[in-house]
Amino acid sequence: MKMRANPFLAAIRAGQPQIGLWISLANNYAAEVVASAGFDWLLVDMEHAPAEVATVLGQLQAIAPHGSTAIVRPPWNDPVMVKRLLDIGAPGLLFPMVQSVAEAQAAVAATRYPPQGVRGVAGSIRANQFGRITDYYAKANDETAVILQVETRHAVAQAVEIGQVAGVDGIFFGPADIAADMGLLGQHMSEPVWDLILTAAGKLMAAGIPVGTLVTDPAFAARLLREGFTFVACGTDTNLLAKGADALRAQMRDATRKEN
Repeated sequence: MKMRANPFLAAIRAGQPQIGLWISLANNYAAEVVASAGFDWLLVDMEHAPAEVATVLGQLQAIAPHGSTAIVRPPWNDPVMVKRLLDIGAPGLLFPMVQSVAEAQAAVAATRYPPQGVRGVAGSIRANQFGRITDYYAKANDETAVILQVETRHAVAQAVEIGQVAGVDGIFFGPADIAADMGLLGQHMSEPVWDLILTAAGKLMAAGIPVGTLVTDPAFAARLLREGFTFVACGTDTNLLAKGADALRAQMRDATRKEN
């Protein structure tokens, strides 16, 4: 058995827009509900979700048959956690709060087998179909997506240098933390925040580096993709559930009032 190409990675390398959804519910059943919706990529979150390696494994298994590429965000730029997530078959990782070229290099190294990196070698793991993928060790380094998240003004100022680190496949802007760093906590859609992001994004695009983000306004997400962003998540599972529940309750409240 040969290792299959990473479709998300192939797409962003070719400049093909990828529409994503954030997965925060930390449950395989919930992941399966959205996995068949047809998103190009699904971000399985560990940083701001009550997820552990075992729950992520279940989510990966639930997503796998449905065609979306699962990208996992570990809680930190930690080579031990990275090793475990890659071993259970994560096709790519989104590293949070990368602040420097050195941290970018460390993130890449954690995803690479020696001599290119420091990833530990295990034999029979889910990532290589328990030893059945015969070329896994030869191809894993090149088929693992490495996305780095810049979330402060300091990091945004270095975005191009971070994005140019060998092995980095894209830069992801975190509007909420950027806004907080600018003294605009809770105002992540404000004009100053996006002026900063869009200026840096333009420089990254000019350098040929794929750019992504998460916004929960579908119209704005579509605008970003039209303007050159390569991978954009347009919502979160928690937000969809909350808004759907609120809308249904409001609909029923209005209907019962009219009947009375």
